[in-house]
Amino acid sequence: MRKSTLRRSCAVLAAVTSLALATTACGGTTKEDVKSESTASAASAGKADPNAALKKGLTVGFLPKQVNNPYFTSADKGGEAALKELGSSYKEVGPSSATDTSGQVSYVNTLTQQQVDAMAVSAQDPGALCTALKQAMSNDIKVVTYDSDTKPECRNAFVSQASAEDLGRTEVQLLAEQIGYKGEIAILSAAQTATNQNVWIDFMKDELKDPKYKDIKLVKVAYGDDDAQKSFQQTQGLLQEYPNLKGIISPTTVGIKAAAQYLSGSKYKGKVKLTGLGTPNDMRKYVKNGTVEGFELWDPSKLGELAARTSVALVSGQITGQEGETFTAGDMGEFTIGKDGVISLGKPTVFTKDNIDQFNF
Repeated sequence: MRKSTLRRSCAVLAAVTSLALATTACGGTTKEDVKSESTASAASAGKADPNAALKKGLTVGFLPKQVNNPYFTSADKGGEAALKELGSSYKEVGPSSATDTSGQVSYVNTLTQQQVDAMAVSAQDPGALCTALKQAMSNDIKVVTYDSDTKPECRNAFVSQASAEDLGRTEVQLLAEQIGYKGEIAILSAAQTATNQNVWIDFMKDELKDPKYKDIKLVKVAYGDDDAQKSFQQTQGLLQEYPNLKGIISPTTVGIKAAAQYLSGSKYKGKVKLTGLGTPNDMRKYVKNGTVEGFELWDPSKLGELAARTSVALVSGQITGQEGETFTAGDMGEFTIGKDGVISLGKPTVFTKDNIDQFNF
C-alpha cells in the first residue's frame, strides 16, 4: 500500500472486519499486507544518490521506549533540533512505561496512519514491532531505529550508540591513564550471561594484550547481576580479596554507581580508581567528591540528532540503508553504513568534572 491509499484501505478494513480488528489501526493482514515483507526489503534496495538534495518540509516521528524519561528526553531533543535546522518537523509519541510493548505497536500504527515521512524508534522488543514497522515501510515511510534495534529486515537503518569494540577498548584506556599504566585491576560486570557485557569484556581483554599495558594485571571479573546491593557487596569483596587493587571497570550503569557508593564511604576513595559506563545524573556527586575521575557513555542528544539526520537522508534518497553507503550528517561529519544497516555514532563521550554539568540524563 502506498501512503495515498492508506486511509481508504483502513476504511475498507474497518467496514469488513469486526470491531476488534478495526481497533488495531489497520494492523491486521490484507492481501496488500502479505507483500509487506518483500516491499520492506525493496524499500532499501533502490540506488542511493549521495548528491541528492535534502528534502525540506518533512515530518519525522520519534518513538522512544518511554516518554518523559530523562535519557530519551535528551535524545529526542537532539533529534528535534536537527530537524528544525533541516527545515522539517518533529513530533514525539510514546508510552509512559518502558515495558509497554503493545503500546509501542499502537504508536507505530498511529504514525503510519498520520503518514509521517519517517519514524525513529527505540524498540522495547526486537521482534514485537516488526509487523507494524514493515507495514509502515510498505507505505513509503522510512524507519530508523536508535538506541535499541529491531530485526534488520524491519527497518531501513539502525543508529547504534557506539561499537562494542569502542566501548570495550576505551574503558581500558581510561582506567590505564588513571592508574599510570601499572597495577592490578578488576571488572565488575552485570550478569555472567549478559551478551553485551561479555562482548565488551572480550574487547577489554584483547586491549590489555597491547605491550603498553604489560604492567597491568586483570585479576578478576566479578558479577553484580545489575543489582545495586549485590554490586555494592561485590565491590567490597574485590577489595578484601585484592588489597593492592588499583582500579575497577564496571561496564554497567547499576554496577558503576554501586561501586562508587562503596568507594565514596571507604578508605579506598581516591586511591582505587573507578571507571565504566554510567549516566551523569547517577555519577555526578561521585565525580565532584573525587571518588571518580572520569567515566563514559554515549551522548544521547547526539544519538537523537544522528537518528533525525539519517531519517532525512533516507527520505531524500541520499542513502537506502545498504552497507558501504556514506552520507554527511551536518556538523557531525560523514558516516558509513555498516553491516545490516548499522550506523555507529562513534566513540563514547567521557564525562569528567569539567563537563558533567552540561548533561542531564
